Amino acid sequence: MSEQTPNRVEQRGLYFDELQLGATYVHKPGRTLTEADNVAFTTMTMNNQGLHLDAAWASTQPFGKPLVNSLLTLSTMIGQSVGQLTEGTIVGQLGINDVKFPHPMFHGDTLYTETEITALRESKSRPGQGLASMTHTGRNQHGEVVATATRTCLMWTRQAHQDSLEAKGENAHG
Repeated sequence: MSEQTPNRVEQRGLYFDELQLGATYVHKPGRTLTEADNVAFTTMTMNNQGLHLDAAWASTQPFGKPLVNSLLTLSTMIGQSVGQLTEGTIVGQLGINDVKFPHPMFHGDTLYTETEITALRESKSRPGQGLASMTHTGRNQHGEVVATATRTCLMWTRQAHQDSLEAKGENAHG
């Protein structure tokens, strides 16, 4: 028998030149946001809003129960896209705009996210890099839109990233 070298597969996002304008990327699995997640995130970020931490008080408010911190929803929604779109291929996040929370998330709700690529343009000042704008849409387990946000990232092209790694003496393949 001949000895074969197994293929090496490394998870990464897509390079700028692999993104498809108008394509929608569906991110799986979803993430169920628990009371523990909400309390940890809310207290870690020093947000003492009773809507997130005080179940008795929240029960007297219009939704009748605690809400998941909207910034936890936003962070999770963007985080769900990383493995598929930007892991290892982003230079930096340039901005998050048009953030909306049309429906609340509650403890035990599951967040499902998809991302549409809405604009692509090569950087004028950074050869081998490009600006990618994307709109994230998060839905709960009932299909209700709970959050939307537009994000712009500076992304590597495949060749420029490989050239950059080789110039630094790093293995371009991991």
